[in-house]
Amino acid sequence: MEFVCAHAGRPATDLTRRDVARALLAVPSGVALVALPDLRRAMFSTGNPLSLRFWDSAKATLGSIEAGVATVGDVQRWVESTGTEPILMTPSYFVWPEEDERGPVADEMFTRLVSYLEERVAAGEIDPDALAAGEQEARGAYEELQERWLSTPLADGRVPGFAVSDEQDEELFAAWDEEEAFALSELRRIVEGLAKQPALPAGELEAAGARLRALLALPGYPANVLRACAGFDERPLPDDDGELWLAVAAGIAGPVSDLSDSGDVLEEFADLDGELSLEDTALANLCAIQHADWLAGVAALARMGPGVLASPERMARLIAESEDIDADAHDDDDLDATEGMFASVVSLWAYLGIVDEGDVLTPLGWWGLPKALERAWSPAAD
Repeated sequence: MEFVCAHAGRPATDLTRRDVARALLAVPSGVALVALPDLRRAMFSTGNPLSLRFWDSAKATLGSIEAGVATVGDVQRWVESTGTEPILMTPSYFVWPEEDERGPVADEMFTRLVSYLEERVAAGEIDPDALAAGEQEARGAYEELQERWLSTPLADGRVPGFAVSDEQDEELFAAWDEEEAFALSELRRIVEGLAKQPALPAGELEAAGARLRALLALPGYPANVLRACAGFDERPLPDDDGELWLAVAAGIAGPVSDLSDSGDVLEEFADLDGELSLEDTALANLCAIQHADWLAGVAALARMGPGVLASPERMARLIAESEDIDADAHDDDDLDATEGMFASVVSLWAYLGIVDEGDVLTPLGWWGLPKALERAWSPAAD
């Protein structure tokens, strides 16, 4: 009893089912099973007996854990059946961060929701015994109650669900910016340390820029993907061919926007048996490549210079063997995945003249790839 009260931060008379469940899960299941009868008697003696349904469900869940047959979902569902544990993922796909990953806002909102649910249990609006029995009607009402709370503004105007999502987005963007800034500093260090600096092939750049301008005026793939990568669906093309080329090359490493809306996008993605279009596949691959993989691949090409093979298979191998990034040993599945993503990259590179028809790095690619990557990773103000 002392452990449960200390774990929950409450006296025995105020303990909830959730408090007891979380305390039981905080110790080895065998220990919890042995302590269960004494804990039940102690709770009864304090005038807070909980219910037979709860104790039976606790014994069954702990027994399943001890036997090694309980899943994480089973345990989560049991804690949620206490009536005051927020649902990890709501029917509208709102997901609470893991406890050790919650920021101040998520922690505040989670605590507020627990208090709200405790009020609803006290008011008789939530029946924990029905939840423990697995009654679907009770579960549906429990989910709806939380969905409503998450979408209802608080007194200060904040909407709990949006507040938590916004905080997660800010954390994600901050981590992304930090990773990008580090990758940019490493790229500059590597390029500055090259034995021979890439030279600007002015004639090739102008010719490639002119060809690219003509290509971007066409409908369909690859023009639509290249326009989306550079953000040219929302703004006009620059007058300078070199500036145009660098913007598109940078966009391949860091797509600026998605494809322009066409058709019923929701219907397309809801068709699980259908295949993604060439455009969607290309953009998905570009967005899935990590900063470290871009850095490793481009650094390797910059060191070797024009004339080196830059096929998807070769890029995957260069990344796997790179000493510029910290990475675990790649297995065949990792190599296949990287190769698949760079198949889209190398295909688009060919339209810019970064590689030739044999997937061999050109002088233009040697000069332009590091500059394109630097542009993609530089802050917008730069």
